[in-house]
Amino acid sequence: MIVILDFGSQYTQLIARKVREAKVYCEILPFRTSLAEILYKHPTGLILSGGPSSVYTPEAPRPDPQIFEARLPVLGICYGMQLITQHFGGKVKKALEREYGPAELVVRHRDSLFQRIAPRVPVWMSHGDAAEVLPPGFVPLARTKNSPYAAIADPDRGIFGVQFHPEVSHTPRGPQIIANFLFRVCHERPRWTTKSFIQQTVQEVQQRVGSQQVLCALSGGVDSSVAAALVHRAIGDQLYCVSVNHGLQRAGEIERVERVFGRHLGDRLIVVDARQRFLDRLRGVQDPEAKRKIIGSEFIAVFEEQARQIGGIRWLVQGTLYPDVIESVSVNGPSATIKTHHNVGGLPPRMPFALIEPLRFLFKDEVRRVGKSLKLPAEILNRHPFPGPGLAIRVLGEVTAERLELVRQADRIVEEEVRRASLYEHLWQAFAVLLPVKSVGVMGDERTYEHVIAVRAVESVDAMTADWAKLPPEALGRIANRIINEVKGVNRVVYDVSSKPPATIEWE
Repeated sequence: MIVILDFGSQYTQLIARKVREAKVYCEILPFRTSLAEILYKHPTGLILSGGPSSVYTPEAPRPDPQIFEARLPVLGICYGMQLITQHFGGKVKKALEREYGPAELVVRHRDSLFQRIAPRVPVWMSHGDAAEVLPPGFVPLARTKNSPYAAIADPDRGIFGVQFHPEVSHTPRGPQIIANFLFRVCHERPRWTTKSFIQQTVQEVQQRVGSQQVLCALSGGVDSSVAAALVHRAIGDQLYCVSVNHGLQRAGEIERVERVFGRHLGDRLIVVDARQRFLDRLRGVQDPEAKRKIIGSEFIAVFEEQARQIGGIRWLVQGTLYPDVIESVSVNGPSATIKTHHNVGGLPPRMPFALIEPLRFLFKDEVRRVGKSLKLPAEILNRHPFPGPGLAIRVLGEVTAERLELVRQADRIVEEEVRRASLYEHLWQAFAVLLPVKSVGVMGDERTYEHVIAVRAVESVDAMTADWAKLPPEALGRIANRIINEVKGVNRVVYDVSSKPPATIEWE
């Protein structure tokens, strides 16, 4: 177990991913977390993330100072290194020459942190401050052209700092540097595997639930399906799965759920037709956050009704993932809330259930590996992510049955053509969005004034960042022609070429 303290870096989640890729479990905690709370998790080491602040300003975020006296190995990255420098009596100042981008690291001491690292390696820098004077007991391990102290250490105390970012792909040997900290400094072992996660989660669910019955929100997407399979392994027939047909799904979604899960769950799979009640609640609503909160609240209302009919249910399983938590409730340090996910910040303040979220600290690719170990079918595991609020946040503006059907038909065509071009497995997501505008066109020698569909396709690893996909022009052409010809009421198709950041993957 490694604890990562978040000081607001855009790369904090990448640190966690690199640690987990080394088969070591880690969690991200706010920088304010007390030493007592940290020690409660029994970590073998601490990593201090980067951040946008300057350590010499009064408002700079600082950790509990006792963490440096706890005899735990510490690795500070960028801002984290500057915190270490300042805390132990060194001096940090604004750099004479800021470093943003690639740099060559010259390694002076190729032991501990830099074992199996060449004397000169490329690294990625992103800082405007730098250590000017090292604290007593610290030695320089490496330098760059503009940073004489690009890596430092107090080997006796097991405290290390690096000015560059080993967690980003632009530092090719970064994974080895992080692994050196984990295995040579913290003496961790690569034990966190899919198998160990499943075993531990099954035990935890069994201990929490006992002999009680549990309700699971099952949409048929990757996350809820894996959560359902994992909890079913733990408690078997104590689990009831509820699939809400709210009318906001992709084409054929409910039929897929009934086909895949019906034979395993039997009468413990409950499909609720709630299309009209969701439309009624969303009537006239245009604000994206309002949509999410309404949908989250209505979901809970449906589950509460089903729980009363079954009787004796106080647990609700959700397929919440780590990115949902990070973007919704800003639990990990000073990072800003990006959007409210309906299954996290969109839940009503008074919940009739206690939540079971077995995937809460996993990224999407980790969830897929868990699902594969649980032998879920590829048609579920390989599906593109789909937002919990469904097509409601792909219909920009008011949600109506007619507008939902427009985007549903367009979305089906996007998926069919992406699969036809053998691109589906290479993309993180590809989908259609109905824009709240109309445009002039000409069809059959007549003027038209109809809807506009935006097509969005992105490449990503974990949805924390994403690049727009450079789809072949012929594939885009087929998508546009089919949508305009087959979706009545659409006369224009545009392609979204925004990356995340600055945009988000979903439009709302």
